[in-house]
Amino acid sequence: MILHVTDQPDAADQAAILDGLVGFNEAATGLRGRDRLDLAVLLRDTERRTIGGALGHSRHGWVRIELLFLPAALRGQGWGRRLMQAVEAEARARHCLGVRLETASFQARGFYEKLGYSVIGTLPDDPPGHTLFWLAKRLESKALEQGTT
Repeated sequence: MILHVTDQPDAADQAAILDGLVGFNEAATGLRGRDRLDLAVLLRDTERRTIGGALGHSRHGWVRIELLFLPAALRGQGWGRRLMQAVEAEARARHCLGVRLETASFQARGFYEKLGYSVIGTLPDDPPGHTLFWLAKRLESKALEQGTT
């Protein structure tokens, strides 16, 4: 056995790790590990250019928001709330249990908490001098009865 450190793993390297982990997780949970469905809620200007929005995916009954951006000029006008309401509506349509995301101490923790999200974990000094927060919101849904995406 040899340990090799690189910043450029090739497709075969990545597939070996992903396939192994997916197989292990499927055996342990009975859930299909590749049942991921992307999600985008896009905010477009009058010329239909995307200027902000949310990107994420649903898997194993939860929507995970990976990126959310709103231009500074639009903040405080309800656009962020509308973006998150659209994410939550789609999560319900996909029969998901809830939405999870992460944000840093210099970003939007208070915004998410006003929308009913709760901190479920923290990591100090990520980035240095700041804290990373994981937040989640469980949705009222019939997800457990109807299956999940």
